[in-house]
Amino acid sequence: MRIDVFTIFPDLVRGPLTASLLGKAIEAAVVDVRVHDLRDHTEDPHRDVDDAPFGGGPGMVMKPDVWFRAVESLDPDRGRVLLLSPAGRRLDQDLVRELADEPHLTLLCGRYEGVDERVVEGLPAQELSIGDYVLSGGELPALVTIEAVTRLVPGVIGSEESLEQDSFSEPGLLDHPHYTRPREFRGMSVPEVLLGGNHAEIERWRRETAEAKTRRNRPDLVPGDRS
Repeated sequence: MRIDVFTIFPDLVRGPLTASLLGKAIEAAVVDVRVHDLRDHTEDPHRDVDDAPFGGGPGMVMKPDVWFRAVESLDPDRGRVLLLSPAGRRLDQDLVRELADEPHLTLLCGRYEGVDERVVEGLPAQELSIGDYVLSGGELPALVTIEAVTRLVPGVIGSEESLEQDSFSEPGLLDHPHYTRPREFRGMSVPEVLLGGNHAEIERWRRETAEAKTRRNRPDLVPGDRS
């Protein structure tokens, strides 16, 4: 998989890409992530990427011409283009799986008051949000998207079996609780069922506690439960 990222803060994106499993996957060429400075595609001496909004109002809006030149520099292959924006479709595990099947993604990191709507209409770009809140820019959402998507690419996670137990691996169900040594810690004990070696009982316990955690932490995922 190849991922191109356009941003006015390339160092903000590059740093985390060198760490952990993702960094190892990039180093091993399992995935190819390329970070580009959007200002390299400006044509004025000041390298401006924004201007005042038509119709007035606060803040500045990112100019369409810079974005078009940037993305079109990848032609003929730009893959699926995503604009990180709080006004976009919310990223969930179903969409992560969908994106993981794409051979090429191009991520656009917006800033300021927003991005000229003609970027969405003309490139075209799909708006993508990581949650119902607003950040100062699209760089951190881009990193979240990269992390979520690439861990589903074969070869990134050492034990792909662990993916089957993740939260949302089964739709509408969070992961079960986990325990490790020490067996006793500050008066808290590991559940006895995990120590007995009865795998059927362990699986039953894991299912029941996963369902309980889902009801407690995310009742919106439980059919018929909107409390």
